[in-house]
Amino acid sequence: METTSRVEGVPTARRTAEGYLRAPFAWYGLDEAFTGPRWLMQVGTAADGSVQHGSTGHGDTPSIKSDAGGAEKERFAIVVTVAASPVRRTGDGTGVLDATTVSSAAWLAGSGLLVHTWPASLDHATRDNWLDQQTETAFELADDLGGTEWSTLSLPVDGVPVPFHYRESEFGWVLAGSAAGVHIGAYGRGMSAYGLGFSQIKDLDVYA
Repeated sequence: METTSRVEGVPTARRTAEGYLRAPFAWYGLDEAFTGPRWLMQVGTAADGSVQHGSTGHGDTPSIKSDAGGAEKERFAIVVTVAASPVRRTGDGTGVLDATTVSSAAWLAGSGLLVHTWPASLDHATRDNWLDQQTETAFELADDLGGTEWSTLSLPVDGVPVPFHYRESEFGWVLAGSAAGVHIGAYGRGMSAYGLGFSQIKDLDVYA
């Protein structure tokens, strides 16, 4: 996806909804069955500044963990919303944006999980190389959602069962599917993906 991630420049808990409010599509998060903390993460923008995707957090705020035992104590689920779009020119006419698909959501979710992962066997100096390699692997896996690495499960989106592609790894789980006008990805640790449900976010103040 020809987008860049833009973080609002303040601590996670204090990020505003400004970037989210500029999006021309609906945002999704966990449905009302989840009663824990919710927070805003970041939006991804195209070269012309248009919002293309973003993430919302649920549960514990994930941190990079080199201690596997510490990572296992975290319970979180991050929901990624991606605008469903065909191949199109950028708003300023300077380039072309790739089409977005379920694979786009799967890759953003897979790479997102890696950001919060640091195997205990790696030191800080070699983590960047490991992250590059794993991100490439996540891209290849997302490009082959029909492959053996993925299974399927049905989860409710706005109360309607929707099929999702799902995979687990030693770092956590990743899933991806589609709803009306968007693709939904998610990743997490410590929370079972099988019990999740998604719904359109009506009030971003719940996350801000």
